[in-house]
Amino acid sequence: MARRPRVGLVVTAVLALILVAVVLVAAVLRTERARGWMSSVTGEEDGWEQAKGVAALALLELRGPRPELQPDAPMAHLGLGRLGVNVFLQLEADPENVRRSLAVMRDAGVTWARQQFPWEDIEIHAKGDWEDRRNEPPRSAWLKYDRIVQLAADHGIQLLARLDDPPDWAFADPAAAGAMGPPDDFEDYGDFVAAVGGRYCGRIRYYQLWNEPNIYPEWGERDVDPAGYARLLRLAAARLRQACPDAVVVSAALAQTTEPGGRNMDDLAYLEALYDLGWQEHFDVLAAQGFGLWTGPADRRASRDRANFARVQLARDIMVRRGDAAKAVWITEMGWGSPPDDMAAPYGRADEVTRARYTVGAYERMAREWPWAGVGFLWFLRRPNYEWHEQPQGYFRLVEPDWDETPSWRALAEHGRAAPVLHRGRHGVWAQGLRFSGPWHHRSADEGPAVSVGMPGAEVQFEFLGTGYTVFAGGGDAGDDAPALTVVLDGRAESLAPEPASHGDVRLSFGARGLAHGRHAVVTRVDVGTLALTEVRVEAPDPPASLAVVWRGLAAGAAVLALLAVAAAAALAGRRRALASGP
Repeated sequence: MARRPRVGLVVTAVLALILVAVVLVAAVLRTERARGWMSSVTGEEDGWEQAKGVAALALLELRGPRPELQPDAPMAHLGLGRLGVNVFLQLEADPENVRRSLAVMRDAGVTWARQQFPWEDIEIHAKGDWEDRRNEPPRSAWLKYDRIVQLAADHGIQLLARLDDPPDWAFADPAAAGAMGPPDDFEDYGDFVAAVGGRYCGRIRYYQLWNEPNIYPEWGERDVDPAGYARLLRLAAARLRQACPDAVVVSAALAQTTEPGGRNMDDLAYLEALYDLGWQEHFDVLAAQGFGLWTGPADRRASRDRANFARVQLARDIMVRRGDAAKAVWITEMGWGSPPDDMAAPYGRADEVTRARYTVGAYERMAREWPWAGVGFLWFLRRPNYEWHEQPQGYFRLVEPDWDETPSWRALAEHGRAAPVLHRGRHGVWAQGLRFSGPWHHRSADEGPAVSVGMPGAEVQFEFLGTGYTVFAGGGDAGDDAPALTVVLDGRAESLAPEPASHGDVRLSFGARGLAHGRHAVVTRVDVGTLALTEVRVEAPDPPASLAVVWRGLAAGAAVLALLAVAAAAALAGRRRALASGP
């Protein structure tokens, strides 16, 4: 009878230790440092939501593999600048406001604008009729779009032209007038796309064919239909490439939704259906929407039942599994809204200070972790009046109708004006982070990557964040002999001749590996011969598992508890032996 109290004491001691551990964990989680860490993996601001988010993230990591993203795959249409905004320049009655909008973008370091070219505003009255007779005097319907294209070029802004919104004449049923869905005859849309592509060939290269076909009302008064969009894309892409062989086809971005079908269909299920239909031959860049909604850009919970910024990774995962890893992903709408407290917030709500932090954080995450992601277009720059301020989507604006700048725009401008740094991945010669000086000749290749050819005295400089870099050079203008170079890495100069390389058009390479992970500066000067530079590749480690620190902590805690249990068991066994041996 004397043994039971001893057993009870041991159990009580173990339970007490567990209770102490729980109290200590709870205390740690209440610290500012722990709250900051939980926010960095969940994107949540509230403490309780952070704790739930960590638990959900733990379940995700335990349940299955991380998305397969192939960050180092060769991809086109990257390195062209990440900062972009959605604009509504066609709504500006005063051309000076078009000019001012583009100047505001340029001064902030924003180099891309996603501009809609509404079909209903260009081929207005009948098929093949390009005159606008809605007001006196009649004028060419192309006039304001010609102005937008020219002013964008004048300000160094590249356009992504979004082509959708059919005119009323494209529907036989008068009840369908004003619908946003596809026309009765897809050939009519193909003709419109060909007209736009032919008119602006050489001035606009990137075209997005339709928008959000997986939701109402973007696919009209009908159930959504992946096969219908695949057919529309196939026809329109062929007409665009025929009208302008240099044109790049950007797919319609799919709206983030988890609904099963009917008028609204889960974007990931819709994307899987498009791949089942063999759509990949008909587009060059995959577009996705990347709204953060209720959590910030740091949210790591990439799951099919959650709409957040991280959901873009699941679209990339589908691409990779379907053999489409060589295409980049562009996020054609992204951002956070800040509607007032007395207004409904179906798209999330962040105060202006938090929203500014999220905006910059999104681009930082794209650069640091998503080498496969190209341009990100914030929704949206500005509307010419306050009409949209009566609804939640109006509070995604970055600049007010009276030109007051939001904190988000000011933060983005500060980020955009900073010297660009190359992050992990492949960077072509047009990458913003490459700075050329001296006798360089830049040319686009008919096949393969663009090339920058440097003669003696030419220099190229860049900074990168990572553990190593490799510069690749092509053939052709580079001549038969390897050039002699001087390379200055982090202030240390070295003379070298590039090593032979053999893959594709690349025949020479040089660089450095095994560096401490961090920021490094490189200057390369051509001393003798010519260097036909095609690509700079930056190496960096994969980001650690989101909860690596938690798993390490749990392992350490389990080890401590195991040791305590062993010690308690040994003490109990010793006590039993002592009692058994008697006095």
